[in-house]
Amino acid sequence: MEQVLRPIYQERASQESTLGILLIGKQDELSPLTDTFDNVLLIITKEQVPSVYTKHYTYEDKKAVLHTITARQLRKWLLLGTNRKVVDWLMHGRIIYDRNEYVSDLRTELRDFPFYGRKIKMGIEFARLIRRYLEGKVFFEERNHLDAYHHVVESLHHLARMAVIKNGLPPEVTIWAQVKQMEPQVYKLYEEMVTSEEPIDKRLELLFLAGEHLIHSRTEDGAMHIREVMAEQELWTIQELHEEEELRNYSSDLEVFIEFLISKKLIATKNMPTKSEAICHRYYFAAPKE
Repeated sequence: MEQVLRPIYQERASQESTLGILLIGKQDELSPLTDTFDNVLLIITKEQVPSVYTKHYTYEDKKAVLHTITARQLRKWLLLGTNRKVVDWLMHGRIIYDRNEYVSDLRTELRDFPFYGRKIKMGIEFARLIRRYLEGKVFFEERNHLDAYHHVVESLHHLARMAVIKNGLPPEVTIWAQVKQMEPQVYKLYEEMVTSEEPIDKRLELLFLAGEHLIHSRTEDGAMHIREVMAEQELWTIQELHEEEELRNYSSDLEVFIEFLISKKLIATKNMPTKSEAICHRYYFAAPKE
């Protein structure tokens, strides 16, 4: 099989911009790991345009996909968790080319999972959790139960990823298999939400009762990163927060997240005068711990 695919990647292995090549084989007939392809070739490069380039191939009665991505794009995926399959590819794929041990070092980094990386990931997941949870609650109060259910399940997925990240591992495609071992309380809540025979409104009531406690218990961890960034400056405008490199990955969830942390007294506001006596500028700062 590798001999058939070798001509596809051999030329790329000789190029100076190529950092590593991995081969991932299909594990079962409907494998989510390979998107039903028999084989995935992942080529990591220093630079290219576009940053992600994909080709499909067929051979004999099989099919293969080639993904060529830049190291920068790969890092973005790993940070934001927007392509969780790539974690599995890096951890379980067979390395067939590795310039200066780039892939081996990346695997070690993922396995060791530096604490700083955990704080950013926890913050991003918690911000997403807060938005989905609050939106779900609004839909529930409006009796739009199906929309509420969708947002609540999404919030549980973010809660699950937080649980895995806190335990020092990157979330994988089979996230609930990980969570079942690490955080049975979160797993049980998800299981009851999606498998219970109770009416949907009763399941949502249960979630919102239990959800308040789970969110409260994770707020300090989820707020750690943004509070550390904000502590570097006395006062921030909302525009400065949006433009801060460390906080850009919070994206559209940033303002909802900040307002939530204000309600929890982890971020505070300060009013500053404008030319009009009737209105003030609103500034933000990391509140001192009580």
